[in-house]
Amino acid sequence: MKVTITFRHLEHTPSLDERIHEKSERLSKYLGGKSHIKWSCSVKEGIHYAEVEISGPNYSYHATGSSENLYKSFDVVVAKIERQLQKRKDKITSKKSRPGHKDLQIMDPEAAWLDYDEDSIGNIA
Repeated sequence: MKVTITFRHLEHTPSLDERIHEKSERLSKYLGGKSHIKWSCSVKEGIHYAEVEISGPNYSYHATGSSENLYKSFDVVVAKIERQLQKRKDKITSKKSRPGHKDLQIMDPEAAWLDYDEDSIGNIA
């Protein structure tokens, strides 16, 4: 997992860097190994903005949060992105646990055609 941090109109401090890495580790439980998390932090008219973009081989997510405190903005944006990632994870696990997939049998293609009567196949076409 690669983490990129950008500050705009803010001073980069080790405590902010540490907090961002903590939040990134929290998000890594939803992601695979090859993911890139981009953080953008800025201040505009006294409001602190935090923006996260997560990209990987088959996915891309984006969330923005704002608050009067940058640390609260981190919490807001992480909550938003976690909802997106949890929804993705639920979809994947629900597809795997559908009934009917357990009864699926993979047969030899030649043997699969032995079950059908040739006369009924001719009527279909």
